[in-house]
Amino acid sequence: MRRLALFRVALWAMIALFGGAALALTFMRGDGPLAIADQPYGTPFRLEDQNGRPVTEALFRGRPSAVFFGYTNCPDVCPTTMSELGAYREALKAKGKDFQIVFVTVDPARDTPDFLKTYVGAISPDIVALTGPQADVAAMLKGWGVYWKKVGEGRDYAMDHTATTFLLDSGGRLFGTLAYDEDETSAKAKLERLAAS
Repeated sequence: MRRLALFRVALWAMIALFGGAALALTFMRGDGPLAIADQPYGTPFRLEDQNGRPVTEALFRGRPSAVFFGYTNCPDVCPTTMSELGAYREALKAKGKDFQIVFVTVDPARDTPDFLKTYVGAISPDIVALTGPQADVAAMLKGWGVYWKKVGEGRDYAMDHTATTFLLDSGGRLFGTLAYDEDETSAKAKLERLAAS
């Protein structure tokens, strides 16, 4: 009798483990909308775009979005990610599909609206870049679970930061993610599904 009870407990534990692993894999692969909650992702915020216009979380409603957190002095991850997102978006636009790209600075001390306008304008004039007072940017980053940390001193400091791109559906809900080193085929497939959401 005791052996049967232990077997049942072990069986249910395995079912829970494999179910959780399957759910996590689906989320990380971004295979489609995973309803973590029926609420928009992140927390309310008020920042400004590269044109100095106020922007809130309403930006993420009505159109799918790819949201990346970085900084303009980043030597590698940020320009690579933004260029790839721009190229993927252009390829999808040729197929009649689209999503918006949003760049949120983790370095508002240096990334002014004018500086951001030049930075994202070199990739695509349609990219929305967000900045604002340090406290407001920090509140958004915390609300999204984004890691960031200043490294070094002086004018040439760097920023460690999350390198994941967040994918939001047209309701502002988390749809999936893209890793920095995401395989091109996988990234294109995720973004095509995103554009159709």
